[in-house]
Amino acid sequence: MFKQFPKIGEPLKSEHVAFLKTLSKSCRNAIVAMVANAQSGHPGGSCSVIDYLATLYAFITSQTGEPVVVSNGHVSPAVYSILAEMGYIPRQKVIGGFRKSGSVYEGHITRHVPGIWFGTGPLGVGVSAATGFALAEKLSGKNRRVFALVGDGESDEGQVYEMAHFANKYKLGNLTLFMDYNRVQLTAALDKIMPIEPKAFFESAGWNVIEIDGHDYQAIWKAIGSSAKSDRPTLILGHTIMGKGVSFMEPDGKALKSTWHGVAPKKEVADKALAGELKISAQEQSELDAFRKLVKWKPAKPTHTESLAVMKSVKTGKPNILPAGTNMDCRTSYGKALLDLAKLNKNILAMTADVMGSVKTEYVAETFPERHIDVGIAEQHMISCAGALSLAEFIPFASTFGAFITSRAKDQARVNDINRTNVKMVATHCGLSVGEDGPTHQAIDDLGSFLGFFNTHILEPADANQTDHIIRFIASHYGNFYVRMGRHKFKVILKENGKPFYDEKYKFEYGKADHVRTGSEVTVVAAGSMTPVAVSVADKLKGKVDLLIMSSFSKIDRKALVSSLKKTGKLVTIEDHNPYNGWASQLNNVIAEEGLKVKIKNLAVREYQLSGTSDELYDVAGIGEKDLEKACRQFLN
Repeated sequence: MFKQFPKIGEPLKSEHVAFLKTLSKSCRNAIVAMVANAQSGHPGGSCSVIDYLATLYAFITSQTGEPVVVSNGHVSPAVYSILAEMGYIPRQKVIGGFRKSGSVYEGHITRHVPGIWFGTGPLGVGVSAATGFALAEKLSGKNRRVFALVGDGESDEGQVYEMAHFANKYKLGNLTLFMDYNRVQLTAALDKIMPIEPKAFFESAGWNVIEIDGHDYQAIWKAIGSSAKSDRPTLILGHTIMGKGVSFMEPDGKALKSTWHGVAPKKEVADKALAGELKISAQEQSELDAFRKLVKWKPAKPTHTESLAVMKSVKTGKPNILPAGTNMDCRTSYGKALLDLAKLNKNILAMTADVMGSVKTEYVAETFPERHIDVGIAEQHMISCAGALSLAEFIPFASTFGAFITSRAKDQARVNDINRTNVKMVATHCGLSVGEDGPTHQAIDDLGSFLGFFNTHILEPADANQTDHIIRFIASHYGNFYVRMGRHKFKVILKENGKPFYDEKYKFEYGKADHVRTGSEVTVVAAGSMTPVAVSVADKLKGKVDLLIMSSFSKIDRKALVSSLKKTGKLVTIEDHNPYNGWASQLNNVIAEEGLKVKIKNLAVREYQLSGTSDELYDVAGIGEKDLEKACRQFLN
């Protein structure tokens, strides 16, 4: 057993290497035991990465607690095994509960387990999260190192390429990424499925690349030491063998067969190895027990901030209220509110994907360039990176067009949802409001894209003034938000007395509808850029339209809706979205659940539109002012 920990930059002593062999052997024992017990899991890759993880955790993480992000989350047996050896989680519970119902030891790593910084599974997501943690270290001035693990097959993913360029741009010299280069993917050898040249790519992306034998402890330690001296992000390209260290798996790994990628050994095969080559002697167990007493850093107990919890430390300032008659797009109001928030809170960040002028994060870029993060045309990376930044106590506002954030980056937003992050996704150019850009950019299905998420809240402001209120609200309330808004300008919404409806006294309440006009014959529910259309019609049909403006898509104001419908018995909905997974479907579901007998007309976008101004497209799609007036008059007595 070693007496002193090795120093960065100095070779390991023989006792260090001997201990690492024992530690890795014990981890392999746990890996085989847990997958055999579950008859499920990924033992091959777990065994090929464990020598690196053992070195990293034993001599660095156990002492400093520097973050480790495992992007290839299916090697959870390796991760759980090393966490158990550190004393962070109970070894036998891991083996007995792995992949079992009711256990936190899921098939892919999860933040429910102490010592897991970011839960991963879909490949490519974790490496982007790692850059978020690394950037957070630089922005906070701590500049601790961040370690990450990526699979070679995983590197087929485009998100890995997005991440690599981002890490180079922001000079993340504190990021060390180990690639498990065992040259085997899920179904066959790397060269057969998708040949890649990771060394050439990462070097071309500006990284420091160190190529080593991924099972040589001295080489691993030397590479970790070299990465600490680099001012560039480092890739440790570890040549490994799938199933290394387990006699019934290693030969297939050497032959580049994918036999043990995701297949558990039969119980009798596993038992033989556990009782033989992987058996831990009393002396070895004694050394492992002694080591655990030297572990300094302990992970905190996993906790999750409740969604919508008020973040009291956030200063929201005073809203910028535009006067009556002002023509303003919601996106400009967003940009100005975000700048106000950035002035008041040093942890507010603006992120965009090469569209800062369009999404109006340009105001933050001009005033606080160090807090404006432009990821380039890399929406997927942006959302995952933002997730990690939020868990590192920053509040990132990530913005691009609605068509991209909810389609290209849906997977990444979903993983953030599972991780219960605190990302504020604000999308502009939604609906037909985008106008001349045409159908590829007209986000008319974006609301439904995130509706199935459990920890993401969807909002749609009615005008520029309400946008300001909503942006300040989401900044000060924990959780993931998706705020959609259009592109074009329109006048701020007024009360019947001619003053702004969303004024200084207005207080946004999540899930509450705004009763903008009172009527007795037909209920109209409008959202977003359809609000001025609805107000105009309600004023024309004075006293007949009961107008509700809704902004909380993922929480419908049932009380207000039911109360109005019991009075009128008729409903017209109007939205700049499709009706199938938009406002119409949400409201119709509530009506069905409440058992109301109501006559309904849903005005919505029912087919792709071509180029044109927003007003022209609204008329063509049947959601213009004349269309709403006609629908209401058909319901009038």
